[in-house]
Amino acid sequence: MDEFLKTLLSKLGEFASTAGLRLVGALLILLVGFKLCKWLLKLIKRTKAFAKLEVGVQTFLASFLGIVLKIMIVLSAISLLGVPMTNFVALLASAGVAIGASLQGSLSNLAGGIMILMFKPFVIGDYIDSAEGSGTVTEITILYTILTTPDNRRIVIPNGAISNEAITNYSYHDLRRLDLSVCVAYDSDVETVKRLLTQTAREHSMVLSEPEAPFCRLAEHGESSLKFALRVWVKNVDYWQVNFDLKESIKSVLDENGIEIPYPQIDVHLDK
Repeated sequence: MDEFLKTLLSKLGEFASTAGLRLVGALLILLVGFKLCKWLLKLIKRTKAFAKLEVGVQTFLASFLGIVLKIMIVLSAISLLGVPMTNFVALLASAGVAIGASLQGSLSNLAGGIMILMFKPFVIGDYIDSAEGSGTVTEITILYTILTTPDNRRIVIPNGAISNEAITNYSYHDLRRLDLSVCVAYDSDVETVKRLLTQTAREHSMVLSEPEAPFCRLAEHGESSLKFALRVWVKNVDYWQVNFDLKESIKSVLDENGIEIPYPQIDVHLDK
C-alpha cells in the first residue's frame, strides 16, 4: 500500500510538473488572450483610420477581426498543450471539408457580406425593400444584415440571401418623386382641377421646382371618376411629410371650390 501511494504521488508530481503546468498555461493564454482581444478591438475602433471607414465596414471588420484573433488564441493554447500543429492542421483541414459542406449557408452569408461591402448596394442608415423585409439598415455583420422597421421591429436577413436578390434602396438618391392619384367627379372642369392641384403643390414649402416643377394631368377615365396624376419632387427626408400634407390640402381645396371627390356608384335600370 505504501509503495502504491508513493507511485501515485510520483505520477501526480510528474503530471503537475509537465502536463499540469501546460494545462494551466493554456488556460491562462485563453483567459488573458480573450481579454487582450477585447482591448485590442477597442483600440482599433478608436483609431482615426478605422473611424474614416463606413459604419457597415466598421461592423464587418470588427466582427471578422474578433473571430480571427480568437482562433489564433485557441491555436496558441492547443500548441502549448503539446499537440503537434502539423497533425492539428491536417485535422482542421479534414474537419474543414466536412464543416464546409454542412455550413454552405454560412459561407454563402460570409461571401454575401463581402460583396455588400465591396459594391455597396446599401449602407447603414439606408431604407431598403427586399423579399425578406423592409426597413432601415442598422447593422451589416459578417453573416447578417439587420433592419429596423418603422414600427421598431428587428429583421435579421442572411447576407447570402439579400446579396442575391433585387433590392430597392429608397435612400440612395437625395431627391425623390412623389406620385399622387386624385379622383374627382366626371362633371368637374379638367383645367380647373389641374390648376388647383398644381397650385396646391407649388405652395408647399418642401416641394421643389427642380429637377421638374409640379406636374398634373388627367391620367385615366375611371369607372366612377376622373383620375388625375400629380407628380412633385421632394427631398428624400421630406417625402412622407409632403405626402400627408398634400393629401390633406387637396381635400380642403377641392371642397372649397365645390369639386366633388366621388365614391364608387352602380346605376341599376329596371325594365317594367
